[in-house]
Amino acid sequence: MSRIIDLGSLAGAYATRLLAESGHDVIRIDPVDGDAVRRTGPFLEDEPDPEQGAFHHFLNAGKRSLSLDLESPAGSRVFLKLLKSADAVVSSRRLSVDGATLKADLVWTDVEEEEDELCAYARSGLLSLTGQRDGRPTLLGGHMIYLATGIQAAMGTAAALHVLRQTGQGQRVRISMQDCLETFVEQAMVEYTFSGTRTERRGTRGNITAISGALPCKDGHWVVSQINRPGRWEKFTEWVGDPELMADPSLSSDDVQREKRDFIMDRVLAWSRRFTKSEIVEEGQRRRFPSSPVSTPLDLAGDPQLTARGYLVDVEDPRFGRIPFPRGAVARVRGQEMAPAPTLGQHNREILAELGYSAAEHEALAETGVI
Repeated sequence: MSRIIDLGSLAGAYATRLLAESGHDVIRIDPVDGDAVRRTGPFLEDEPDPEQGAFHHFLNAGKRSLSLDLESPAGSRVFLKLLKSADAVVSSRRLSVDGATLKADLVWTDVEEEEDELCAYARSGLLSLTGQRDGRPTLLGGHMIYLATGIQAAMGTAAALHVLRQTGQGQRVRISMQDCLETFVEQAMVEYTFSGTRTERRGTRGNITAISGALPCKDGHWVVSQINRPGRWEKFTEWVGDPELMADPSLSSDDVQREKRDFIMDRVLAWSRRFTKSEIVEEGQRRRFPSSPVSTPLDLAGDPQLTARGYLVDVEDPRFGRIPFPRGAVARVRGQEMAPAPTLGQHNREILAELGYSAAEHEALAETGVI
């Protein structure tokens, strides 16, 4: 597999997390005092600590950490030596690297993620689609825009590595956060282009089909998406058992459903409050209606399906003890074990030795603050 140098922020770090899941040797270049990924909360016990951030523990799992002052002459020399041993670089930083010093067989992926998160989300058009119906747009949580960008960066890097293996030629890959986010607005743009319909925010209610959205139930929320095909409306009303919906045969028409979708969803909402998430979702799936619980992070941590599929595995973490850990979908498919996220500079000695540095040289670099 390939050696990949990771200089990414949130999006770039997720790209290299996916590449680590694929079995590549990913070396994370950490500033000697840690970086933004390590400082992104939440933190264990709400105490900011570069070793205990949730995003650090997920995004940097399966990687090795080399702490390095890239601005120092000695740090720059270490970095250039590391580049000679690498197959790819994923970077979100502006680096003053002389192009003439780079190998011809090196993949270099630039991930543009410097724009403010809210500004990038708004500029892409997504903010016009997510939020409440009363006009308040809402930003998706969990830094999702960075993860969405990271997926594209991983795909671009993997494709360039494939070309490298086939031709021996390196590639320069450029990933624009703006372009990545705009792909999520394509459905709304296509809808407007073909029908003139403007997609509007509907809060917890869906927009693709008339009967869709997140509805409250006894212990949280669940999601349903009823696609109007011949005979499906009758089966849906049979399930819900609402006399007003069953009494109006015109509601089986897709156009009428769209016209009266809020009336229909209000009736379905009143019905769904009688059940728990598992009760209503299991019955919906039994009847072949697309439905799902709205899972909380705590729900997912104990999800038997994620455990059965091998996405969640129990690992022994030296800091936290035995915990359920998201190994990842790619790692599961490839049978790849994922080591816990490294401590800052955990692999300094190991990586420097691979580059030919002696123990004395390692100590000298440490004493001068280069590593």
